[in-house]
Amino acid sequence: MAQERWTVLKALNWTTEYFRQKGMENPRLEAEVLLAHLLGLDRMGLYLNYDKPLKEEERKAYREMIQRRTAWEPIAYILGYKEFWSLKFKVNPECLIPRPETEHLVEEALRIGGQLPPPLRVLEIGTGCGAVAIVLAKELKEAQIVATDISPHALSLAQENARCHGVGERIKFVQGDLFPRGEAPFCLIVSNPPYIPTEEVFQLAPEVRDYEPLTALDGGEDGLRFFRKIAQEAPSYLVEGGWVLLEMGKGQASKVADILKEAGFTQIELIPDYSGIKRVARAQRG
Repeated sequence: MAQERWTVLKALNWTTEYFRQKGMENPRLEAEVLLAHLLGLDRMGLYLNYDKPLKEEERKAYREMIQRRTAWEPIAYILGYKEFWSLKFKVNPECLIPRPETEHLVEEALRIGGQLPPPLRVLEIGTGCGAVAIVLAKELKEAQIVATDISPHALSLAQENARCHGVGERIKFVQGDLFPRGEAPFCLIVSNPPYIPTEEVFQLAPEVRDYEPLTALDGGEDGLRFFRKIAQEAPSYLVEGGWVLLEMGKGQASKVADILKEAGFTQIELIPDYSGIKRVARAQRG
């Protein structure tokens, strides 16, 4: 009996329906992204090759990807990378997957950094895979950048990403809890700290809760633990008139502003994202 012929289009259609039955939010898109990655094509390339039969090893590899996704493993971990600021960054379960909303943090950092006189020293707290620090190094050519993370595994990945993007010599990666010791003061401190209240962490979607590092998500009982720590210590690491930029979650803006004000910061501004959610807090050392 002849073996059943599986073409690109047939595999896509079957997987789309299977993902739909499993409750995936974007079944067709996810089926396309996984198969395109496997075959080394873009999504348009899939449809230019829609009648191409899949080899047995390709079918086997695609089945394995489908099984991982239906176990709610994030697509970024299956692919091994995530796009951010139109750049590809290697990711794995040791680091948080970069989110589109964090680009607002980068935009504001570039806006402020571009107006400050040299030498521009920038600190990123909690660098993860290094996406923010790397984008800043590429966009702010003269900046001296230090990036910290408590996880040695995340730092190793960040260093690899920095080398891949040609800025490995431009960023100093330091393992530590928030602030690096023995560094000259910074003009700008940026961070996307953990900001989800502990109880809410366990209510997150399974692809987040079960796969991404909880230490990068859990912001303590009220989600504000790291904002307090950063606000209290940051003045000691900033030059006079230096700035701090913090990404925050929905509904946290007024409380984060109060924390910064109590720590002596001035010129506090809460910057919305494209959905109108106040996403970034900007404040200047008084």
